[in-house]
Amino acid sequence: MITHINGKLTEKNPTYVVIDCHGVGYFINISLNTYSSIGEGEQLKLFTHLQIKEDGHTLYGFYTKVEREIFRLLISVSGIGPGIARTMLSSLTPKEVSTAIATGNVSAIQSVKGIGAKTAQRVILDLKDKVLKIGEIEDINISMGNTNKDEALSALEVLGFLRKQAEKVVQRIVSENSELSVEAIIKEALKRL
Repeated sequence: MITHINGKLTEKNPTYVVIDCHGVGYFINISLNTYSSIGEGEQLKLFTHLQIKEDGHTLYGFYTKVEREIFRLLISVSGIGPGIARTMLSSLTPKEVSTAIATGNVSAIQSVKGIGAKTAQRVILDLKDKVLKIGEIEDINISMGNTNKDEALSALEVLGFLRKQAEKVVQRIVSENSELSVEAIIKEALKRL
């Protein structure tokens, strides 16, 4: 299976991109979420999922591994195909999809075109435990490049808060707004602790 493609971006549309990799152009279906994450640079790496059916091979691309994992979980549910899964990831961010499933928010999932009440309930029932594991991966990805978060955690520890307790609160704050300064994160965390 093709796990990722890294090459020159030759065509970019809201529903697909074409990546030239060593002279071969790969047509890759994408979500609006991935489309908005792709910059204007020439080099692009997408994590992929190859869907093989009797009438053709379809390649789906994702900007992050987390988005690809959520896509794979969604298509594992009876009644959800790649088209609906891609529509869901275009309507909601991967974080919103995983949060809606983890909290049992049927109306958020049902707000996606093509998903009815029964299908939304089935998605929640089938994926609730699996999405929590992806949430852990997502937390790791967020924490890898956020020095403001680390500095805020250190400051809260100096102020006498337990690291585990402070980490959960700071993680929530950073996931809500990753652009906050160290001071803003600390002030918000003090309100919530």
